[in-house]
Amino acid sequence: MPKDNENIRLPVLGPLEPSEPQGFAPEQMIRCEECLRANPPTRINCLYCNVLLPLTESSARLRKPILRPPEKHELGYNTIVLSNSERLAANAIEDAASFLKLKREDLERILAAGVALPVACTASREEAELIADRLQATGFRVMTLSDEGSVVRVRSLRFDEASFVVNPSQTTNEVDISWSNVSLLVTGRIVENRVEVKEVKTRRAENEILDASELFSDEAVIDLYAPPYLEIWRINANGFDFSCLGAEKSLVATENIRRLEALLVAHATNARLDDSYNRRRALLDLVWTPERETKSNGWRRERPGKLSLGTATIQSSERQFTRYSRLLFYLTTHSLD
Repeated sequence: MPKDNENIRLPVLGPLEPSEPQGFAPEQMIRCEECLRANPPTRINCLYCNVLLPLTESSARLRKPILRPPEKHELGYNTIVLSNSERLAANAIEDAASFLKLKREDLERILAAGVALPVACTASREEAELIADRLQATGFRVMTLSDEGSVVRVRSLRFDEASFVVNPSQTTNEVDISWSNVSLLVTGRIVENRVEVKEVKTRRAENEILDASELFSDEAVIDLYAPPYLEIWRINANGFDFSCLGAEKSLVATENIRRLEALLVAHATNARLDDSYNRRRALLDLVWTPERETKSNGWRRERPGKLSLGTATIQSSERQFTRYSRLLFYLTTHSLD
C-alpha cells in the first residue's frame, strides 16, 4: 500500500510562497500619541483607543478607510458622487470600486443614474475626507454630507390661505409657518420588517423555538422643509390626525395622505415636490443599507424549570429615507457648479 506522503508534490524551485499577506516593517508602523501603541500605516484611527493617528508621508499613500457603518447613536458622514460630464476611465472605476468595497457593476449602476447618490457611509469625518480626496484625484465629483439635523414628527396641521400651524405633540409646541417659506416636499414609503422569536433554552446546540412571527409594514410619509427652520417636519400616515382635510377626510390612511399631499402642493406654490425615493431605493440599498436592530423581550417562565427568551429583530428603511431626504434638500439649497 502506498504511504500518504507519496502523492505529495514537493516544491522544485525552493520554498512555497506564503499564502497570507506580508505585514509591515517596524519602521512603517505609526505610533499612537495617546496610548503609544504601534498601528498599521493603513489605519486612520488608533486600533486600540480610536484616537486620530499622526499623518506621515508614507501613511498618506497607504491609508485605507475601514468603512464601518455608524451605530444608531452616531453621526454618519456620507460621500455623495455627483453627475459628471466627463467620462471616467475604466481603470478609475475599477480602482474606486475596490477602494469603496463595492462591486464594479454596482458602482457603474450608481454612476449611470446621472444623479447625486451615495457611494460610502462612515462613522468618521476623517475617513470621509480620505475617501473624497482619493475619488477626486481619479476624476470623480464628490461631496461629503453629514447626518446632522433633527426629524420632528408632526401630529396635526391647521392652515389658512397665508400660513399653516404645525403641531408636533402638544399645543404649546405649535409652530406657525408661512406657505411661501416651504421650499421642498419629499414623499416616500418607510418599510419595516419585524421578526419575533420565542425560544426555550436547552442543553442541546440549538434552542427549542416555541413561537415565531413576522410582521411587515409599508408606511407613506411626507417630509416638509421650510427655511429658516432647520428641522425636518415629517408627516407619517400612521398616527397623524387628518382632521385638517375636513370633508375630504377618508377612512383609509393611505388615501388621506395622498389628499394631504395634493393640498400641500396646491398651497405651497414655491415648493418642489420630489417623489424619486421609491424609484431609487435599490441603488440606495447598495450603500445606505436598511438598519437592523435586535431587541430582547425578556425572560418568561413557561413551566417549572423552563424559561423562555423572546427577541425581536427589526429592519427599517427610516434612516435611509431621512438621509436621502436631507440630500435632496441640500441639493435644492446649494449650487454644486
